[in-house]
Amino acid sequence: MGVWKPFASVGALTVATALTGIGVANLAQAQATDVVEHPGKAVYDQFCAGCHSAPEAGSRAAAVASLRKMSAQTLTAALTTGVMKPIGDGMDRRQIRDVVSYLAAPEGPQGTGWIDDNRCPADRQAVNLTARPAQVGFGVDTDNTRRMSAAQAGLNTRDLAKLEVAWSFVMPRTSGLRGQGVVVGDTLFYPAGQAGYVVALDTQTGCVKWATPGGVRASLAYGRLGKDGPWAVVGGDGLGQLIAFEAKTGKVAWKVDPRHDKTVPLSGSPIFAGDKIVVPISAIDVANSMRPTFECCKAHGAVALLNAADGKVLWTWHTMPDAKPLGRKTSQGVETYGPSGAPIWSSPSVDLKAGVVYASTGENTSPPATNTSDAMVAIDLATGRQKWVFQALENDVWNMSCPIGSPTGGRPPGPNCFFAAEGSVLRDHDFGGGPVIWRGRGKTLILGGQKSGDVWALDTQGRKVWHTQFGKGTALGGVHWGIAADEKRVYVPIADPNVPEKDNAAGLYAVDAATGKVAWSWKATPDCANGRQARVPSCAGKFGISAPPVVIDGAVVVGGLDGRVYVFEAASGKLLATHDTAVPFQGVNKVAGAGGSIDAAGPFAGGGLLFIGSGYASFGQQAGNVLVAYRPKK
Repeated sequence: MGVWKPFASVGALTVATALTGIGVANLAQAQATDVVEHPGKAVYDQFCAGCHSAPEAGSRAAAVASLRKMSAQTLTAALTTGVMKPIGDGMDRRQIRDVVSYLAAPEGPQGTGWIDDNRCPADRQAVNLTARPAQVGFGVDTDNTRRMSAAQAGLNTRDLAKLEVAWSFVMPRTSGLRGQGVVVGDTLFYPAGQAGYVVALDTQTGCVKWATPGGVRASLAYGRLGKDGPWAVVGGDGLGQLIAFEAKTGKVAWKVDPRHDKTVPLSGSPIFAGDKIVVPISAIDVANSMRPTFECCKAHGAVALLNAADGKVLWTWHTMPDAKPLGRKTSQGVETYGPSGAPIWSSPSVDLKAGVVYASTGENTSPPATNTSDAMVAIDLATGRQKWVFQALENDVWNMSCPIGSPTGGRPPGPNCFFAAEGSVLRDHDFGGGPVIWRGRGKTLILGGQKSGDVWALDTQGRKVWHTQFGKGTALGGVHWGIAADEKRVYVPIADPNVPEKDNAAGLYAVDAATGKVAWSWKATPDCANGRQARVPSCAGKFGISAPPVVIDGAVVVGGLDGRVYVFEAASGKLLATHDTAVPFQGVNKVAGAGGSIDAAGPFAGGGLLFIGSGYASFGQQAGNVLVAYRPKK
């Protein structure tokens, strides 16, 4: 489920420093050369080794080698305000300090040189907002199609077949990039989340027009703050705040907390709906449940509608009622609660003409199972009332204390998987990508992809039109972060990490959007040759497509878990070009870095360039910290 996608939340440097009593730079520099005797090793062995020293197949836990590539800031934020807070809550201040200094990659003081040494010259500093945006958010448009015309992107199919690196921008203290940017004219607005800033970059050179502190951890949305308000980019940070930055200057226009429950994160990306903003709200008890003394489980997902002018919450739709005591205790004597879960960690779509919001949900985390888990939902934009719900998988109650698929498969159930033998399918088969509104051949369909590898097409009343499946799915996809569509086809990426070859469906599938018939397919294969094994140690098992595709003109562009980028002809599936981003880069901002796995954030384009965020250290994947800009070869 999606709360785990960003291994660490960000924007918590002040909190982390206060909690530990020393700066995170000192923590990183304190990493011992003789790690065997380091005091943090005992803390690691007690709290972390069980999941991170030898992650089981399909585990979401980052391998210890990946942890050692993370900054002290990232690790401290994870334990104090992020998704590892349930574990951090069991440590005292010294234990957090010790385990972070034991694990964190050595680094010097961050400073702002990576920004200040790359400021734009006077003739490139202006942010011109007269052009139409190339995209308005994660899904490119409010329909979530992730489709761009040649005019929008400034690139055609021929251009995409012959690209070269124009520039790269390297972010310090960053082990993964999970947010997409927005391009307006010659300005790229980008969430440099773990580095703690939102930046406006010149598309042609990569120089910095403005940079504002703000640990936005997901993709940005672009729109106007009210009918007569300024244009802005909006995103959620690791503390649950939605922040609106004026696009012209980077000034923070407002900052609000739209959550109904102050324990849950904002993992998905917002989307403007006229003078309103639709905000998906996730849940975190899937992780909290790992702690045996945690009262499992109370949190649930939601969608909130905000007034764009000031961030005021107008309505909130909940995936279920508040949890209540179940009248039973775990093997540890802890009270249990339910129902819970059904988080919304994807970006919704909005049919502005019909006045409908479409959202997708994840699994329940404690019983009783609800009909809103693993589902697509239609919500009235004006009132927040549920119009319909389509549940793809019933009774998928699961949390991180449970095995996958069977109460007797894999590791034994933990105390907070007290329901394991009571009928749950234990699959963790969320809808990770938001619904796509497809319009073609006189039809309007609602399309969705599931971590099970299932793809569903519904009519606007929530009735199934067609369904197909690629592979058998895993807790990390199947379809992980979303799909894309043009006027004829829907493009389905399959991740299938570490799935045996005979069952592995990793690749890209083009499906006739009206009928569900497969038009063409491409199977991904591992590539660990020519030094790639050293650069991407997970290359043999994690080479599928987890991040969503983007359709540009007559081409489809995808990024792989092993750092490779592929360009296909949309009509035929012909492979037009391949690029490897899992290589060292010297950033235009005078910082050295390297690419890695491509996950969560898909390719995006604008101003005649294609942009790829390379690096994603979660789930045992390859860390990286580079935004790569490609242009047509001259």
